Amino acid sequence: MMIKVKLMEFTPNPEKVVAAAAKLCYSSVGIEEITEGLDEETTSKFIKMLNSYGHNSPVEHVSFTFGIEGVSRSLTHQLVRHRVASYSQQSQRYVKLDAFEYIIPPSIAKDEKCKAIFVEAMKKDQEDYDKLVEVLKASNLDVYINEHKARKKCEEITEKEMKSLKSKAEKSAIEDARYIFPNACATKIVVTMNARELMHFFSHRCCMRAQWEIRDLADAMLKEVKKVAPNLFEGCGPSCVKGSCSEGSMTCGNAIEIRNKYLSI
Repeated sequence: MMIKVKLMEFTPNPEKVVAAAAKLCYSSVGIEEITEGLDEETTSKFIKMLNSYGHNSPVEHVSFTFGIEGVSRSLTHQLVRHRVASYSQQSQRYVKLDAFEYIIPPSIAKDEKCKAIFVEAMKKDQEDYDKLVEVLKASNLDVYINEHKARKKCEEITEKEMKSLKSKAEKSAIEDARYIFPNACATKIVVTMNARELMHFFSHRCCMRAQWEIRDLADAMLKEVKKVAPNLFEGCGPSCVKGSCSEGSMTCGNAIEIRNKYLSI
């Protein structure tokens, strides 16, 4: 299953917005005139000036929203650690996974024996999930029916009431059966970050020391934002793109190669 990243929405004219915020900091103009004269060339100069000064607060005024799918729960557990962001993830509590998709790590995918073991484990997880849902649903329904009769002090249940109880029983079953799913389980998520947080995200997750899957995600996100704000995200990537490696003795030792890769994106 391939990772898919779509830039769904972003602040209109993001570079102009950042340049206007920067202009306000360094000039006496009022807000009515703040965008005057901000053509493409002037905007680019303001952005480059900000980058050279390390003045990052104006960058926070623009945000980017991504739709992401084809990633694992293992990845999203890492992703949500970036706390200056907003997330909306597909729920396993409300969505019954009749045939869950999963992510196979490259090291497993390239080894036929490992892949066979992995796929068999995923198949077994699905079978056990389906069994748990059915058993729990039946058990929950019996409980809900008895509770309903006791509460209503009646022996008969209407068709409408039974439909509601069955729905409640299935929801409860799904809620608990989902615990059997592995970290490999594929998921979908919508992510919104401002540009400054994105830059921080790229500096950590584009690095070769990052886990392979979230690094692939970071690379895909960087390519998307560079299409709409190339000056703003110029030089983004791991720390070695603009300076020295920040990993110390844990460095990959390929700073020049990595730098060339990200400068060409």
